[in-house]
Amino acid sequence: MSPDGEQLGIQSLPDALDAAQDLGLDLVEVADKADPPVCRIMDYGKFKYEQSQRAKESRKKATHVLVKEMKYRPKIGPGDFETKTRKVEAFLGDGSKVKVTIMFRGREMQHPELGRRILDNVAEAVSHVGRVEVYPKQDGRNMIMVLVPGQATRKQREAAEDRRVAVVPPAPETPTTETPTTEAPATITSRTEVAPAPADGQSTEQTPA
Repeated sequence: MSPDGEQLGIQSLPDALDAAQDLGLDLVEVADKADPPVCRIMDYGKFKYEQSQRAKESRKKATHVLVKEMKYRPKIGPGDFETKTRKVEAFLGDGSKVKVTIMFRGREMQHPELGRRILDNVAEAVSHVGRVEVYPKQDGRNMIMVLVPGQATRKQREAAEDRRVAVVPPAPETPTTETPTTEAPATITSRTEVAPAPADGQSTEQTPA
């Protein structure tokens, strides 16, 4: 091939080298797997320089996404939850991915629904700046979820709400206790009869009934 890409036909190696030397250029093999191999007459030094420049431009245009991590506990309090979630929101706003991790300890492993509920609450709280890329899944003793910048879709928000409702256990019914009614004891009122005063000369002794 000529420097302009024109097909010069099949030639012997000495003839091809002579043609390249006549133009003050190099003979470069560009398709060694072809039969016969394909060579091109070019300025090899210029070709390598342009190739390196294209690679450099490509690296400049490449987007480097940082992955941050935020860790929660299943029994996290409201204050800590809000503080950590605000940081997750800030990371997403800066264009970083966020790996949200729920760390279980001991018997907490028996209640993965607690971790799932926290992850769904985090996803909902930052849905205006981030969306779920990797949905909650168990990873050893941890449960993880990955968020990426961008608003969550309506379908994702509805799915998160359905999962949160599904893991909330129903409130236990409070047994009704009947309080036995205690009848107040009857009040006995004693009445004292006063005997009339005896007449003069009569005895005051009374005969018992």
